[in-house]
Amino acid sequence: MTDEFDLSDDETFRAALDRAATRPKGNCFEDFAVGDELDHAPGLTLTRHASETWAGQTLNHDPAYWRPDAAESRGFDDVPAHPDYLTAAVMGPTVEDLSEKGGYFLGRTNLRFHEHGVPLGTNLRVRSEVLDTATSSSRPDYGIVTWETTGVDADTGDPLLSYERTNMIPRRNPPASDGGEQEAKNDDQAEGESSPDLGLPGTFVEPDGEHYEDFAVALAAVEDEHGGDAAVAYRHERGRTMDAVTVSQLPLMTLNTAKQHHDANVMADSPSGDLVAYGDVTRSTALGHARSDEATWREVGFDDERFHAFVTPGDTVYCFTRVRDARDDDGDDRYGTVEFEHVAFDQDDEPVYSGTRTARIRKRTASQQTPN
Repeated sequence: MTDEFDLSDDETFRAALDRAATRPKGNCFEDFAVGDELDHAPGLTLTRHASETWAGQTLNHDPAYWRPDAAESRGFDDVPAHPDYLTAAVMGPTVEDLSEKGGYFLGRTNLRFHEHGVPLGTNLRVRSEVLDTATSSSRPDYGIVTWETTGVDADTGDPLLSYERTNMIPRRNPPASDGGEQEAKNDDQAEGESSPDLGLPGTFVEPDGEHYEDFAVALAAVEDEHGGDAAVAYRHERGRTMDAVTVSQLPLMTLNTAKQHHDANVMADSPSGDLVAYGDVTRSTALGHARSDEATWREVGFDDERFHAFVTPGDTVYCFTRVRDARDDDGDDRYGTVEFEHVAFDQDDEPVYSGTRTARIRKRTASQQTPN
């Protein structure tokens, strides 16, 4: 097996990236059927900070959502979550399952508040049901899906807010295409010969899922099906463009006052010519992309972390992953241990961070368990 190749080398990395399959996020039109019910895994706790930030940034200055005396005068026991913030908090967790693939947001209707004055501190969970699916005569690449979404109090099960939303959703295999073009491209990438001087293996193998068993099976296939001339490697679909929040606000939240994140005047004369993102923000962004394709149980540790290039406002951070090892040495029925190599890269396919990471990944049979 070709085991050592330097993914932080620009030429090697671009060659690997060209051949790696992208692990998709979100669902296509064909994945929805009338009557399907979805429990959205993310959920959040409604907080005063988030409610006031939302209201303040949108100029919603109704004092009932800021001051206890004004809230009391309106019949609330205490300052409640702002209704616009509550609406956004119910919508947000649905995006990955329902509309991440893109497509036009056609509208939302029948939005109802089932509880008025939802207390801050409420633990929110969200579920959706598919109400209707239809093909689009005007846009054959898309279908149309309508869902009913409900946000509930996780502690009581009481509904707090519900609405119906309709989106155009991309089709996996549009009528205008046999769906084979991208598959053929991926096959060509996977089977393409690497340049001998770069040390890349002949084939990249992609895991079939997010659990420990999927990584272990993919690694076994490297030897059993490809004679060792392969690696388990893939790219993640999401990207995150660096903005004022990631470049300046997040460092300040960790008490990082380094001038390279905040003083544009000084940084104008620096080698970067601009503010630069805190390395740990870049790293965390890339790891977030990777973890979205893993059933992570616990983090174990990191090694060989390096930062290769500046990340400045407007740059977009993506992630590429190679799976180096999977072992069941603890014999725990909840998880196995997987070693990853992660490379964060920008919109020009230039590596900006790399490192190895060891994590415990949930086994399929324990995918619904909660860490102790």
